[in-house]
Amino acid sequence: MEHRPRKRFGQNFLHDPNTIRRILSVVDPRPGERLVEIGPGRGAITTGLLRAAGRLDVVELDRDLIEPLARRCTGLGELTIHNADALAFDLCVLYPHERLRLVGNLPYNLSTPLLFRFLDQADGIRDMHFMLQRELVERIAAGPGSKVYGRLSVMIQVYCRAEPLFRVGPGAFAPVPKVDSACVRLTPHRPLPYPVRDPACLSRLVTQAFGQRRKTLRNSLRGLVDPQLLRAQGLHPGQRAEELSVEAFVRLANAACKTQVPP
Repeated sequence: MEHRPRKRFGQNFLHDPNTIRRILSVVDPRPGERLVEIGPGRGAITTGLLRAAGRLDVVELDRDLIEPLARRCTGLGELTIHNADALAFDLCVLYPHERLRLVGNLPYNLSTPLLFRFLDQADGIRDMHFMLQRELVERIAAGPGSKVYGRLSVMIQVYCRAEPLFRVGPGAFAPVPKVDSACVRLTPHRPLPYPVRDPACLSRLVTQAFGQRRKTLRNSLRGLVDPQLLRAQGLHPGQRAEELSVEAFVRLANAACKTQVPP
Protein backbone atom coordinates (compact mmCIF):
# COMPACT_ATOMS: atom_id res chain seq x y z
CA MET A 1 0.00 0.00 0.00
CA GLU A 2 1.41 3.39 -1.01
CA HIS A 3 2.28 5.80 1.77
CA ARG A 4 -0.23 8.64 2.05
CA PRO A 5 1.31 12.13 2.44
CA ARG A 6 0.93 13.59 5.92
CA LYS A 7 0.05 17.22 6.44
CA ARG A 8 1.80 17.40 9.82
CA PHE A 9 5.10 16.57 8.09
CA GLY A 10 4.43 19.01 5.25
CA GLN A 11 4.82 16.20 2.71
CA ASN A 12 4.57 17.04 -0.99
CA PHE A 13 6.37 14.26 -2.85
CA LEU A 14 8.28 15.11 -6.00
CA HIS A 15 7.42 12.82 -8.93
CA ASP A 16 8.10 14.74 -12.16
CA PRO A 17 10.96 12.97 -14.04
CA ASN A 18 12.16 16.13 -15.78
CA THR A 19 12.43 18.04 -12.50
CA ILE A 20 14.25 15.13 -10.89
CA ARG A 21 16.76 15.09 -13.77
CA ARG A 22 17.31 18.85 -13.46
CA ILE A 23 17.98 18.59 -9.73
CA LEU A 24 20.47 15.77 -10.23
CA SER A 25 22.14 17.77 -13.00
CA VAL A 26 22.70 20.89 -10.88
CA VAL A 27 23.83 18.86 -7.86
CA ASP A 28 26.15 16.77 -10.05
CA PRO A 29 26.94 14.15 -7.37
CA ARG A 30 30.29 12.36 -7.64
CA PRO A 31 31.81 9.25 -6.03
CA GLY A 32 33.65 10.02 -2.81
CA GLU A 33 31.49 13.01 -1.87
CA ARG A 34 29.64 13.06 1.44
CA LEU A 35 26.06 13.61 0.35
CA VAL A 36 23.19 14.00 2.81
CA GLU A 37 19.57 14.18 1.70
CA ILE A 38 17.11 15.90 4.01
CA GLY A 39 13.64 14.38 3.85
CA PRO A 40 14.02 11.82 1.05
CA GLY A 41 10.32 10.91 1.14
CA ARG A 42 9.61 8.21 -1.44
CA GLY A 43 13.12 8.41 -2.87
CA ALA A 44 12.55 10.43 -6.06
CA ILE A 45 15.96 12.09 -5.81
CA THR A 46 17.53 9.49 -3.52
CA THR A 47 18.01 6.81 -6.14
CA GLY A 48 19.80 9.11 -8.57
CA LEU A 49 22.05 10.53 -5.84
CA LEU A 50 22.93 7.05 -4.64
CA ARG A 51 23.67 5.69 -8.11
CA ALA A 52 25.99 8.60 -8.89
CA ALA A 53 27.83 8.88 -5.56
CA GLY A 54 27.80 5.25 -4.45
CA ARG A 55 26.94 6.19 -0.87
CA LEU A 56 24.40 8.47 0.74
CA ASP A 57 23.10 9.48 4.16
CA VAL A 58 19.45 10.48 4.46
CA VAL A 59 17.57 12.08 7.35
CA GLU A 60 13.89 11.09 7.42
CA LEU A 61 11.44 11.79 10.25
CA ASP A 62 8.52 9.66 9.01
CA ARG A 63 9.15 6.09 10.19
CA ASP A 64 6.64 4.68 7.70
CA LEU A 65 8.86 5.78 4.82
CA ILE A 66 12.02 4.05 6.06
CA GLU A 67 11.38 0.48 4.93
CA PRO A 68 9.98 1.36 1.46
CA LEU A 69 12.93 3.68 0.89
CA ALA A 70 15.45 1.00 1.89
CA ARG A 71 13.76 -1.48 -0.48
CA ARG A 72 13.73 0.96 -3.37
CA CYS A 73 17.46 1.66 -2.95
CA THR A 74 18.57 -1.96 -2.58
CA GLY A 75 21.59 -2.67 -4.77
CA LEU A 76 22.13 0.97 -5.78
CA GLY A 77 24.86 1.78 -3.28
CA GLU A 78 25.58 2.28 0.41
CA LEU A 79 22.53 3.97 1.95
CA THR A 80 22.47 5.02 5.62
CA ILE A 81 19.07 6.09 6.90
CA HIS A 82 18.80 8.28 9.99
CA ASN A 83 15.27 8.24 11.38
CA ALA A 84 15.45 11.68 12.96
CA ASP A 85 14.15 15.23 12.98
CA ALA A 86 16.48 17.38 10.86
CA LEU A 87 15.77 20.33 13.17
CA ALA A 88 17.48 18.46 16.00
CA PHE A 89 19.93 16.26 14.08
CA ASP A 90 23.63 17.12 14.37
CA LEU A 91 24.97 16.83 10.83
CA CYS A 92 28.52 17.63 11.92
CA VAL A 93 28.89 14.30 13.75
CA LEU A 94 28.34 12.28 10.57
CA TYR A 95 31.75 12.96 9.04
CA PRO A 96 33.60 15.42 11.32
CA HIS A 97 36.61 15.81 9.01
CA GLU A 98 34.72 16.16 5.72
CA ARG A 99 32.37 18.78 4.35
CA LEU A 100 28.85 17.69 3.52
CA ARG A 101 26.72 18.35 0.47
CA LEU A 102 23.08 18.75 1.49
CA VAL A 103 20.17 18.10 -0.87
CA GLY A 104 16.47 18.15 -0.15
CA ASN A 105 12.89 18.98 -0.98
CA LEU A 106 12.23 20.77 2.30
CA PRO A 107 8.74 20.88 3.85
CA TYR A 108 7.45 24.39 3.23
CA ASN A 109 6.08 24.80 6.76
CA LEU A 110 9.54 24.20 8.24
CA SER A 111 11.84 25.61 5.57
CA THR A 112 12.97 28.74 7.42
CA PRO A 113 13.85 27.05 10.76
CA LEU A 114 15.61 24.28 8.83
CA LEU A 115 17.68 26.82 6.87
CA PHE A 116 18.77 28.54 10.08
CA ARG A 117 19.60 25.16 11.59
CA PHE A 118 21.86 24.38 8.63
CA LEU A 119 23.48 27.83 8.83
CA ASP A 120 24.48 26.99 12.41
CA GLN A 121 26.39 24.01 10.96
CA ALA A 122 27.75 25.79 7.88
CA ASP A 123 31.39 25.17 8.84
CA GLY A 124 30.87 21.51 8.01
CA ILE A 125 28.90 22.05 4.80
CA ARG A 126 30.27 22.45 1.27
CA ASP A 127 27.01 23.36 -0.45
CA MET A 128 23.24 22.97 -0.23
CA HIS A 129 20.67 22.39 -2.97
CA PHE A 130 17.08 22.76 -1.80
CA MET A 131 13.62 22.82 -3.30
CA LEU A 132 11.67 25.56 -1.55
CA GLN A 133 8.61 27.71 -2.04
CA ARG A 134 9.40 30.13 -4.88
CA GLU A 135 8.61 33.21 -2.79
CA LEU A 136 11.05 32.03 -0.14
CA VAL A 137 13.82 31.64 -2.72
CA GLU A 138 13.11 35.16 -3.96
CA ARG A 139 13.44 36.49 -0.41
CA ILE A 140 16.68 34.57 0.17
CA ALA A 141 18.32 35.99 -2.97
CA ALA A 142 16.88 39.53 -2.78
CA GLY A 143 19.13 42.57 -2.64
CA PRO A 144 18.77 45.95 -0.88
CA GLY A 145 15.88 48.03 -2.17
CA SER A 146 13.75 45.03 -3.07
CA LYS A 147 10.31 44.71 -1.51
CA VAL A 148 11.15 41.16 -0.42
CA TYR A 149 14.62 41.96 0.97
CA GLY A 150 14.51 41.27 4.69
CA ARG A 151 15.88 39.37 7.67
CA LEU A 152 16.13 36.08 5.78
CA SER A 153 17.98 37.73 2.88
CA VAL A 154 20.58 39.32 5.16
CA MET A 155 21.16 36.40 7.51
CA ILE A 156 21.59 33.86 4.71
CA GLN A 157 23.75 36.12 2.52
CA VAL A 158 26.06 36.88 5.45
CA TYR A 159 27.00 33.21 5.54
CA CYS A 160 26.25 31.90 2.02
CA ARG A 161 26.21 32.75 -1.66
CA ALA A 162 22.62 32.26 -2.82
CA GLU A 163 21.84 31.23 -6.42
CA PRO A 164 18.25 30.67 -7.58
CA LEU A 165 18.43 27.88 -10.15
CA PHE A 166 15.04 27.14 -11.69
CA ARG A 167 11.32 27.26 -10.99
CA VAL A 168 9.05 24.25 -10.63
CA GLY A 169 5.27 24.21 -11.06
CA PRO A 170 2.86 22.65 -8.57
CA GLY A 171 2.13 19.70 -10.86
CA ALA A 172 5.57 18.22 -10.17
CA PHE A 173 4.42 17.20 -6.68
CA ALA A 174 1.80 15.01 -5.07
CA PRO A 175 -0.28 16.22 -3.40
CA VAL A 176 -0.24 19.36 -5.57
CA PRO A 177 0.79 22.40 -3.48
CA LYS A 178 -0.96 25.75 -3.87
CA VAL A 179 2.31 27.55 -4.61
CA ASP A 180 5.14 27.45 -7.12
CA SER A 181 8.50 26.07 -6.05
CA ALA A 182 12.10 26.83 -6.94
CA CYS A 183 15.48 25.17 -6.57
CA VAL A 184 18.25 27.18 -4.91
CA ARG A 185 21.96 26.61 -4.34
CA LEU A 186 23.51 27.91 -1.11
CA THR A 187 27.30 27.84 -0.87
CA PRO A 188 28.80 28.75 2.53
CA HIS A 189 31.41 31.50 2.32
CA ARG A 190 35.00 30.57 3.23
CA PRO A 191 36.10 32.85 4.68
CA LEU A 192 33.20 35.19 5.40
CA PRO A 193 33.48 38.29 3.17
CA TYR A 194 32.31 40.38 6.14
CA PRO A 195 33.57 38.80 9.39
CA VAL A 196 30.97 38.79 12.16
CA ARG A 197 32.09 39.76 15.67
CA ASP A 198 29.03 38.40 17.50
CA PRO A 199 26.50 36.28 15.51
CA ALA A 200 23.83 36.58 18.22
CA CYS A 201 24.16 40.37 18.22
CA LEU A 202 23.92 40.50 14.43
CA SER A 203 20.81 38.32 14.47
CA ARG A 204 19.18 40.50 17.12
CA LEU A 205 19.98 43.71 15.26
CA VAL A 206 18.72 42.44 11.88
CA THR A 207 15.56 41.03 13.44
CA GLN A 208 14.83 44.31 15.21
CA ALA A 209 15.63 46.40 12.12
CA PHE A 210 13.12 44.51 9.97
CA GLY A 211 10.56 44.05 12.76
CA GLN A 212 8.61 47.08 11.56
CA ARG A 213 9.72 47.78 8.01
CA ARG A 214 8.09 51.19 7.75
CA LYS A 215 10.09 52.57 10.65
CA THR A 216 13.36 54.41 10.17
CA LEU A 217 16.55 52.99 11.69
CA ARG A 218 16.38 55.69 14.38
CA ASN A 219 13.11 54.18 15.60
CA SER A 220 13.42 50.50 14.70
CA LEU A 221 16.83 50.20 16.39
CA ARG A 222 15.97 52.33 19.41
CA GLY A 223 17.60 50.91 22.53
CA LEU A 224 20.12 48.93 20.49
CA VAL A 225 21.87 51.49 18.27
CA ASP A 226 21.87 55.26 18.79
CA PRO A 227 21.81 57.79 15.90
CA GLN A 228 25.41 58.82 16.58
CA LEU A 229 26.64 55.28 15.96
CA LEU A 230 24.58 55.09 12.77
CA ARG A 231 26.25 58.26 11.47
CA ALA A 232 29.69 56.96 12.48
CA GLN A 233 29.04 53.97 10.18
CA GLY A 234 28.11 56.22 7.27
CA LEU A 235 24.37 55.60 7.69
CA HIS A 236 21.53 58.05 8.15
CA PRO A 237 19.07 57.60 11.04
CA GLY A 238 16.26 58.34 8.56
CA GLN A 239 17.08 55.32 6.37
CA ARG A 240 15.03 52.14 6.52
CA ALA A 241 16.32 48.61 6.96
CA GLU A 242 15.69 47.56 3.34
CA GLU A 243 18.17 50.22 2.16
CA LEU A 244 21.15 48.67 3.99
CA SER A 245 23.47 46.18 2.31
CA VAL A 246 24.56 42.97 3.96
CA GLU A 247 27.99 44.53 4.55
CA ALA A 248 26.40 47.57 6.22
CA PHE A 249 24.43 45.36 8.60
CA VAL A 250 27.56 43.44 9.59
CA ARG A 251 29.59 46.63 10.11
CA LEU A 252 26.81 48.16 12.19
CA ALA A 253 26.38 45.04 14.32
CA ASN A 254 30.13 44.75 14.89
CA ALA A 255 30.26 48.37 16.04
CA ALA A 256 27.13 48.01 18.19
CA CYS A 257 28.43 44.85 19.88
CA LYS A 258 31.76 46.56 20.62
CA THR A 259 30.05 49.49 22.34
CA GLN A 260 27.59 47.43 24.39
CA VAL A 261 28.49 46.58 27.96
CA PRO A 262 28.18 42.82 28.59
CA PRO A 263 25.65 41.84 31.29
